[in-house]
Amino acid sequence: MGRNRLEAFSDGVIAIIITILVLNLKTPTDPTLRSLAQMWPAFSVYGLSFVTVAIYWVNHHHLIHLARHVDGRLLWSNINLLFWMSLLPWVTGYLGENHALQLPVALYGAIALACAHSFHWLSEAVAKQHPSHQALNQKMRRKGWVAQGIYLGALAAVFIWVPLALILIALPPLMYFMPDRRIEQMVAPEAGRPDTH
Repeated sequence: MGRNRLEAFSDGVIAIIITILVLNLKTPTDPTLRSLAQMWPAFSVYGLSFVTVAIYWVNHHHLIHLARHVDGRLLWSNINLLFWMSLLPWVTGYLGENHALQLPVALYGAIALACAHSFHWLSEAVAKQHPSHQALNQKMRRKGWVAQGIYLGALAAVFIWVPLALILIALPPLMYFMPDRRIEQMVAPEAGRPDTH
């Protein structure tokens, strides 16, 4: 299987996730500005989830193009990421309707942590294909562990102050807002070259 097929499948799943996100937004029955204003928690969580999914899509595209070949480890790492991302619409709706409560925030944080761990696992699968680039491997690992650490902090913060937990949940996507082009430059001569092993 080539990278293009893997990327096309992933793009389709991510497009469906984004579609379900917006379909989960309920229209108010009362056609007034007040009723629209009361929907700000749902809109805010939708915005956070949309941006998070978009950032995963951008970084996924960047990461898959660094892969030298598609093997079982890469395929299952990718499927694992898509599974956890597919739960974002559900947990987004749950948090949007119960934004100030500990359990919905904790569940959102847990799904976000699972997504971050899955992306880290996918990054590891790609990094294994570039064993000569220790700096690449260390950089990918460090960024992944920092993101997961922040999400763990958010889960702990839920029991202290819910707004702090929400702020922490919003931080990791900012770390990945733009893919690191230095990583791409490090492996440019090897990326896409068939593995000779």
